Amino acid sequence: MTASRDADPAGGRARAAQVRTIFSEIAPRYDLLNHVLSFNIDRRWRRRAIRELGWERAPHGTYLDVCSGTFDLALELAGREGFRGCVIGSDFAFPMLAQGLPKIEDGAVAPVCGDAQLLPFADDSVTGATVGFGVRNLSEPSAGFREVLRVLRPGGRFVILEFTVPPGRLMRRAYLLYFNHILPRVGRWVSGHPWAYTYLPRSVEGFPGPDRLAGLLRETGFEPVRWFLVSGGIAAVHVATKPPRG
Repeated sequence: MTASRDADPAGGRARAAQVRTIFSEIAPRYDLLNHVLSFNIDRRWRRRAIRELGWERAPHGTYLDVCSGTFDLALELAGREGFRGCVIGSDFAFPMLAQGLPKIEDGAVAPVCGDAQLLPFADDSVTGATVGFGVRNLSEPSAGFREVLRVLRPGGRFVILEFTVPPGRLMRRAYLLYFNHILPRVGRWVSGHPWAYTYLPRSVEGFPGPDRLAGLLRETGFEPVRWFLVSGGIAAVHVATKPPRG
């Protein structure tokens, strides 16, 4: 299937092809743009997300980071003092994984090229799971949630870090001004990509809000599910648990 060469988010299989094309093409500048365009706040968000994972209960466990990109969130976990386990960084855009390979030379993170909606892992095989800024790019988020639920061990946590639209009027106005006008121009100039950084803010605006996302997680089978906003509502962290059997 030919990927859509358009800034507007596609749907279904076309969306998957579109997302793979975008992230494959912007991979060489992805890390630089992430930190510059977020004013490095993204690093703090990742630290907060990992704190919610509860990895200290199983420091030797196997953890999964889906839509891992260049491994920033996976490395945030792998670098924690006392962590002795393994983090699998999975992404279906191979150029993103290749771009991140120099960052994981110590072996604490294992790369896997795989689709978040059809994970190549056995049932109940991972201790915990994370995803950073990837859920809104799934063609069917519920399918991704079902796969994470399947591979998680009972009692394991799934932590989602994702952009959202701030609830406060003034913050929302400033956010949308930056996201819809400044970010696309800077992103286009630095990356050289004609439409990727227009697609990204539109994908956020079209994505379910935190309450609806929590509802989707519950409908999938996660319980309990909780969430909170960070940085005035620019992003949200969801923490979902796979219930114990019986």
